[in-house]
Amino acid sequence: MSDAFHTPTSVDPRLLEVLVCPVTRGKLTYDREKQELVSKGAKLAFPIRDGVPIMLPDEARALD
Repeated sequence: MSDAFHTPTSVDPRLLEVLVCPVTRGKLTYDREKQELVSKGAKLAFPIRDGVPIMLPDEARALD
């Protein structure tokens, strides 16, 4: 764990193999700096809160 809030320093690669974008069903990439899972196809970034990916389109941040 990386800090007092138990923010993971990385995402388990097995998790990335299983999770897909809920919008496009495409692959996700992990943005370590922003603690997000990114869907390039949907142009959305899904937050990771307390180590849990929030895979709801309404919670995602739109990418420019």
